[in-house]
Amino acid sequence: MPDLLWDDVKEFFDPDLTGSLPDVRVADTSVEDWQAVLDLVRSQGWSCEYSEDGVAVRLPRAADMLARGESVDALLRVRPAAGFLVIFRAYEAGSIDFDVDLRELRDQDGVNLLCRLLRAIGRRLGKPVTLTPESDPFHPVLGFDPAADCVVLLAPSHVSHRRNSHAGPEAGSPIAGTRRR
Repeated sequence: MPDLLWDDVKEFFDPDLTGSLPDVRVADTSVEDWQAVLDLVRSQGWSCEYSEDGVAVRLPRAADMLARGESVDALLRVRPAAGFLVIFRAYEAGSIDFDVDLRELRDQDGVNLLCRLLRAIGRRLGKPVTLTPESDPFHPVLGFDPAADCVVLLAPSHVSHRRNSHAGPEAGSPIAGTRRR
């Protein structure tokens, strides 16, 4: 069974509600966590392009990428599947920030792709991964919960009743406190 069902989350995939590029974040990370994500991209064989200030260059090690700091606009564009763009932004070692293009995720297959991505990153790092509306980091709508080992809904859906047994974080999980009230 999928982590989330389209009917339960489709409103959160509406670009008018969450923006076309909602924010995804893994908090409390390190250079080693960034390297683990880069290694994941490589090991999965995902198509990717790394650029600095708009110029495509060879993907460096995480330490080198992050050492450039704010002086360079470092972007890693990843396609975990055809038609699914993920844009990692190397702002700092302390968090892994990326965007997903919701215009490409319009049905249950899109939800499944997003859940697979969040699960892969969350499992690799052993950390929560949260998705929030674009430029609204205080209202997570869904995310990978390491305690539940799945992607869960973090905000109430106003469109339909949740039929999903994974409709929220497990009590005591690292992301239980981030649920919107």
